[in-house]
Amino acid sequence: MMPMSKRPRATIRISPRANIVSGPSVRKAEVYRYLRVDAEPNWSQRVKEKEGEIMTIASRPPVTITFTSPIISAVELMYKRRVRGLVVVDARGALKGTVTAMDFIGYLGGSSYNIVRERHGGDIYRALNSETVESIMNPTPVYVLSNARITDALRVMVLNGIGFLPIIDKQGLPQGVVTEHDLVRHLVNKEISIKVTDVMTSNLVVTYSDDSIKRAAQLMSLYGFRRLPVVSREEGTIVGVVSALDIVSYFGSHTAFSVITGRNIEEALSTKVTEVMSKDIYTIKDSEDVSAAAELMNKLNTNSLIVIDEAGEAKGIITERDVLLALSLR
Repeated sequence: MMPMSKRPRATIRISPRANIVSGPSVRKAEVYRYLRVDAEPNWSQRVKEKEGEIMTIASRPPVTITFTSPIISAVELMYKRRVRGLVVVDARGALKGTVTAMDFIGYLGGSSYNIVRERHGGDIYRALNSETVESIMNPTPVYVLSNARITDALRVMVLNGIGFLPIIDKQGLPQGVVTEHDLVRHLVNKEISIKVTDVMTSNLVVTYSDDSIKRAAQLMSLYGFRRLPVVSREEGTIVGVVSALDIVSYFGSHTAFSVITGRNIEEALSTKVTEVMSKDIYTIKDSEDVSAAAELMNKLNTNSLIVIDEAGEAKGIITERDVLLALSLR
């Protein structure tokens, strides 16, 4: 039986042995230890057995937006389509960049926030309606051609540490995208004899229940995690999970505009994370096989799980990237 654990409206105590960090976190699954001397990834037998054309597992058609569109249009589109990223195109419809939920998070609490502050004076309406997607997109996206093999896409994603990869034809027109989720779903089919505890991130980057969504955005931008456990400062328990897409949805659904009285974006960003987080906490035991984590992520459509010990206490987190490395490399 799959070790599924969905705990709606429950709390999970953090193990006293867990490391809640305030400095940059380090993942155990280092990509470089899987590389051969020629810098080629050392693919697992699983990858060799499931080789094929990348378009067979791609999400298509891709969700696109023009680079001249206002940022609010990108946020609304990600919210409506429930996607983590968009392919940015030019007037011809050719690939020009990518914009993801994490790029928007960076606009709210990362390196791009200076645009909001200096160019728009903190005005939420100007910052979202006057500024274009071009200002926050990745203008030099990594991509693969539509005739690429699955290993070609895997190589690009593993070596560049990315989870959202556009697929284009020879004319530069987007044909689809492939994500870590697509690859994990394709590769999982049997146990791989690697335990969750061996590849999980033992450093828990968390936000607290009395933190603002701006603080959560700052943490996401700093550490590169799209989901953060939300911890009760008083009880020391995990009470929910907040994701980049939760924050995108807060703005994309226009809820942010309904709770503010003026135009200052800081008022919207002061909203507590508990107002936008999910109270459903998904867990997996540290002793389970990584393939079980992959199956659970696929079933629940989530990109991370809280790792618990035998006592049911949280000791780490495992993400789709951790799983992908374990499934595809050796």
